Amino acid sequence: MRILLLNPNTSTSVTDLLAGQVGTMAGAAATFVPATARFGAAYIASRAALAIAGHAALDAFAEHGRDCDAVFLACFGDPGLLALREVSPVPVVGMLEASCREAQRVAARYAIVTGGALWKPMLRECVASLGVGDGLVGIRAIARTGGEIAKDPEAALSDLAAACRACAEEDRAEAVILGGAALVGLAARLQPHVPVPVLCSVTSGVKAVVAAAAAPYRRPPAVAADNVGLGHALATLLAPREAIG
Repeated sequence: MRILLLNPNTSTSVTDLLAGQVGTMAGAAATFVPATARFGAAYIASRAALAIAGHAALDAFAEHGRDCDAVFLACFGDPGLLALREVSPVPVVGMLEASCREAQRVAARYAIVTGGALWKPMLRECVASLGVGDGLVGIRAIARTGGEIAKDPEAALSDLAAACRACAEEDRAEAVILGGAALVGLAARLQPHVPVPVLCSVTSGVKAVVAAAAAPYRRPPAVAADNVGLGHALATLLAPREAIG
């Protein structure tokens, strides 16, 4: 099966980092086709950037989603997830939603640790909008942003470990999600220093999207609208049928 690995940030280095990891996670079950947003923030760190990333995700899907059996939205805020599901003929899995659902399966109480202080209130809003907040007892964000962690993960390890331990000891979380594309691979390194399971959001997303691609899927009804100023591929995807020539 072919899965679109869609990075709604514009950082190609993160796309490359993910592409190098997800293939190993999925093994022979899937081939991942990487795509990076062509506009927007290098690393999403504000509501404005998150909103722009939703548009960029739709644009990237329209450009690169052909012949794919599923879409993996590889950003922990899941920008544009519900809109993608509205227009995509194949399943779309978001990293945040998938990891929260996995945490709910393994623990009655779970918490989230990520990078960038502005993400804390944003993630509360995202979790609420996706309806995956049951059992969430805490969100902790270290000062280093995802972009800074991607450049120097070693420097962030002690802060991430301390935040994960605080989730377990102070929030009484029974599992902790380490959230963010730039944090891929760090959960296993943190686990020996944390007394509860540490879930990698990328791993959770890969497992969920491979399962979704293999399962029966009912295609949503076509969405059509007259738009102005969109990229050609996205405008074509959303065009009324009689306008497509």
